[in-house]
Amino acid sequence: MSPTDLGTLVLVLLAAAVVAGAWGWTRAGAWIWAPVTAVALAAAAVVAAVPDRVDLDGRALVALLVVLAGTLAVVGGGPVTTRVFDLVDGQEHTRPDDTLDHAGEVLRGGAWIGALERAAVFASLAVGQPEGVAIVLALKGLGRYPELRNGEVAGAAERFIIGTFTSVLWAAACAGVVRLLV
Repeated sequence: MSPTDLGTLVLVLLAAAVVAGAWGWTRAGAWIWAPVTAVALAAAAVVAAVPDRVDLDGRALVALLVVLAGTLAVVGGGPVTTRVFDLVDGQEHTRPDDTLDHAGEVLRGGAWIGALERAAVFASLAVGQPEGVAIVLALKGLGRYPELRNGEVAGAAERFIIGTFTSVLWAAACAGVVRLLV
């Protein structure tokens, strides 16, 4: 394959991941489409990283790469994070209210905050300013501190940490594909 064909393949894989990530927001989507989204992102990363040369012909394709990867960071990260929460909640619990799902009732707005967090982390890493990640995490931590400090609901702090790590790693992976090609 030519370097230009490899660049096109990365774009196709990212587009497929965006579609799978969007389907991940459906009722059963986190179980079915979140893994598909992750595999498509991993495949795009491998295609971008392994060959000696991968080209995107022109500014329009570079812009498309950034838009697809940024959209994937925001849209695909929600179902992936939900899938991680489901895996953690699948463990044995001593009380019915000791689930991460129940803790999510305390941390309202988590999906919106997570989407904004992933967008900010992606943007800061894609433009080569990793300091932005520290600012995002500091703001998120300070904003959630009052809810986490009380400790009234078991699992709230764990949900915060797991969700934050999953979101940041997802956004970083999406930004990594951009950094490999730009």
